[in-house]
Amino acid sequence: MADTTVKLCGLLLDNPIIPASGTFGFGDEFKNYYDINILGSFVFKGTTKEPRFGNPTPRIAETPSGMLNSVGLQNPGIDAVIERELPRLARTYKKKIIANISGFSVDEFVYCCEKIDKCDIVGAIEVNISCPNVHNGGMAFGVSAANAANVTKAVKAVTTKPVFIKLSPNVTDIVEIAKACEAEGADGISLINTLVGMRINPRTRKPILANTFGGLSGPAVFPIALRMVYQVAHAVNLPVMGMGGVSTAEDVIEMMMAGATAVQIGAANLVNPYVCKEIIEGLSAVMESYKIKALEELKI
Repeated sequence: MADTTVKLCGLLLDNPIIPASGTFGFGDEFKNYYDINILGSFVFKGTTKEPRFGNPTPRIAETPSGMLNSVGLQNPGIDAVIERELPRLARTYKKKIIANISGFSVDEFVYCCEKIDKCDIVGAIEVNISCPNVHNGGMAFGVSAANAANVTKAVKAVTTKPVFIKLSPNVTDIVEIAKACEAEGADGISLINTLVGMRINPRTRKPILANTFGGLSGPAVFPIALRMVYQVAHAVNLPVMGMGGVSTAEDVIEMMMAGATAVQIGAANLVNPYVCKEIIEGLSAVMESYKIKALEELKI
């Protein structure tokens, strides 16, 4: 039997399959489909300091081999997540989860990360730096190595658990930003987030999304994600959680061959709620077909 276990910053996962933030809610939404304890872990919905309704609708647009979304970080806020969502999840899920934290200022990142760090069910923190910096003209934290480094340093000063910085692909040099995060103490890197795109309705001659632009995800972005995972994994001495267009066990193997320690499944969950279960069930057979006895063999 192939060994699907992986080690991620001290966490021993039964397998590398992790539903990505924003595609799995807080876990409760999927518990009636299958036993979510088969997952290696999962990343809960991006959480901010205050509750957010998100962007106006429509928020979703289909594209060839993918989708655009402009949800706008809709979430109940950090206090509601800690007081309501996590206790409810703990009744179903018996493993450690990964908290996804978003923010619009360094202070907000610090506030949320310090609070979520104290939650027993949380095994690691993923910090989404694709948000606009309200104190710097709205430029996303993740497009500047200096800003990414500042967030990393500030968050690491108030946390005890592993911190993964989730990087935006909408940059000129992903390696420079990953190295800046590593230099300030990041424990790992998550990539990629969505690529900026848009659709126009020819009948109305207007953008389909109310917010005009959205994040492209799905199979169309897989080659780009794979390239960036490869670049970063070979440039930093940190574990990488790879994501972007992954929808099969073969994709998981390819992503790990590029250098990922664990693999997140995103948009595919919205197409097929059983996709993570199917990937986990098929992973051993795919490994055996490629003569891979243990996933740890694939570590670079």
